[in-house]
Amino acid sequence: MATIEEALEIEQLERDIFRGASTKTQLPRTFGGQVAGQALVAAVRTVDPCYQVHSLHGYFLRPGNPERPTVYMVERIREGRSFCTRRVTGVQNGEAIFTMSASFHVGDDGPEHQDEMPTVRPPLELPDAKESMSPERLWAMREWEHWDIRTIPQDEVDRRGGLAAQQQVWFRYRHALPDDPLFHVCTLAYMSDMTLLGSSKVIHADEPTQNASLDHAMWFLRPFRADDWLLYDQQSPSAGAGRALTGGRIWNQAGELVAVVMQEGLIRTLRDPEAGSYPPGTA
Repeated sequence: MATIEEALEIEQLERDIFRGASTKTQLPRTFGGQVAGQALVAAVRTVDPCYQVHSLHGYFLRPGNPERPTVYMVERIREGRSFCTRRVTGVQNGEAIFTMSASFHVGDDGPEHQDEMPTVRPPLELPDAKESMSPERLWAMREWEHWDIRTIPQDEVDRRGGLAAQQQVWFRYRHALPDDPLFHVCTLAYMSDMTLLGSSKVIHADEPTQNASLDHAMWFLRPFRADDWLLYDQQSPSAGAGRALTGGRIWNQAGELVAVVMQEGLIRTLRDPEAGSYPPGTA
C-alpha cells in the first residue's frame, strides 16, 4: 500500500489550487486521514515558513472516491503578524467532500503547563500487530502496513474515574521520515483519524455498526516526530442517536503532550450485518 509520502503528495495547479494524488487502496471510500492530511499540506504550501500550524478543524461532507484525485482550493482568510488562517475545500466531481480551517502561529514565550502522561506498558513490550492479529484483521490492516500500531490491552488501560470508554494505543511510522517538522504535523493529521472512533466501540464490541468520521479537530502543542513512538490516549464521553463523540491526547515517550484531537463519528447500528461496515476514518 501507499507510503505516507505518496499518501500526502499534492501537485500545485494554480497559486492556491492543488491536486492530491489517488493512491493504491483496498478501502471502498477515501480514508479520511488522507483527505485531512492532503488538505493540510495544501494549506501549508500557501503560508510563510515562519508560521507553524497550531490547529485545524475539518468536516467530512461526502464519501470520497479513492480512485479519483481530490482537488484542494485554498482561501487566504487572514494574514496577521502572529497568526494567519487558511480555509481549504476538497472537491471531487464538482462537489465538496471535505472542508477545513487551519490556523498558523509564530511561536512566542509564555507560561507552560501540561497534564501528566498515563502510565502504560512501553510499546516494545507489546506484540507487533503484524504478529498478533488474525489473518482477517491483518488483511484489513494492510492499508496501514507502514505503521506500527500496538494497542494496550483493555485490562491494562490506565483508567480515569467516571469516563465511559477508554482506549490507549502506541503508534509510529515504521520508516525514517524527513526532518521537516511540518511534514510530521501533516503525517500526524493523517494518522490521528485511525483508531480514534474505535474508542467508542470498546464497550459495544459485539454490536455491528457502520462507522465513518464526521468531523475532526486537532491542536498541535509541541514538536514531535511521527517516526518515534507516540501514545494515543483515547476516550469516548458520549454516544447516541447514531453518533459518537471521541477525543484523544497524544504524548511522546518523554511524557510531553504534543497534540490533542476531538472527533465526532457515525456509529450507526447496521440493519443488515451481512452488508458489512466501513473502517473508522473513511470519509
